[in-house]
Amino acid sequence: MNLQLNGKLAVVSGSTAGIGLAIAKALAREGASVVVNGRTQERVDGAIEQIKSTIAESNVKGIAADLGTAAGIAAFIEAVPSVDILINNLGIFEPKPFEDIDDADWMKFFEVNVLSGVRLSRAYLPSMKAKNWGRIIFVSSESAVQTPSEMIHYGMTKTAQLAVSRGLAESLAHTGVTVNSILPGPTMSEGAETFISQIAEQQGISEAAMEEEFFKTARPSSLIKRFLTTEEIANMAVYLSSPLSSGTTGAALRVDGGVIQYIV
Repeated sequence: MNLQLNGKLAVVSGSTAGIGLAIAKALAREGASVVVNGRTQERVDGAIEQIKSTIAESNVKGIAADLGTAAGIAAFIEAVPSVDILINNLGIFEPKPFEDIDDADWMKFFEVNVLSGVRLSRAYLPSMKAKNWGRIIFVSSESAVQTPSEMIHYGMTKTAQLAVSRGLAESLAHTGVTVNSILPGPTMSEGAETFISQIAEQQGISEAAMEEEFFKTARPSSLIKRFLTTEEIANMAVYLSSPLSSGTTGAALRVDGGVIQYIV
């Protein structure tokens, strides 16, 4: 299927690894020009090299900036003043007991996971509205509707992303700009892989056994009983970025392996 992304410029925040990198690769493969982002030049250069080694004809560049800060956003916008597609993927997570989450943690998670997308969307909306075309996608999580007791601050930010996404879509009625969210389930990204490896080592079991135990106890409602791949999340993101998705806006679309037990 031709997703009609040739000539489109896409920004993917937090895209030097994991879901963000997979989305950047998938967009480049479909012919979009892609701007990758990370906090260090070394990580950005590594991501560009990975994409170009896989997709030789790709048009990709990168900008090192901490998009979890207002200063980082300002520097990024100065370098890339307008885009067609914005993927708000940047996010952090950390398992932590509620009583140990201090004010600084709450503020950090909100600024990185929520305000990064708010600030980027606010900056890029005027040019999208002027062209009467654009795509804004928030990479949220199944944790947005099933708050994880082991990281409540993370769950809060993912729920907030859904509110921002839906409200923004409502404000853009009768335009060619769509706004949607993706709700990934447990995904074998860089951070999750490290987490699983550490827990498996602590418990003296294999990573395969740890994964099996995770879906027995932590996410028993999963229908696929495995971690999703980053590519499976990227497939949804690329479709939503396409002109072919023009009938989908204001939606929270699940790529969760059936973890969320809702029929709609």
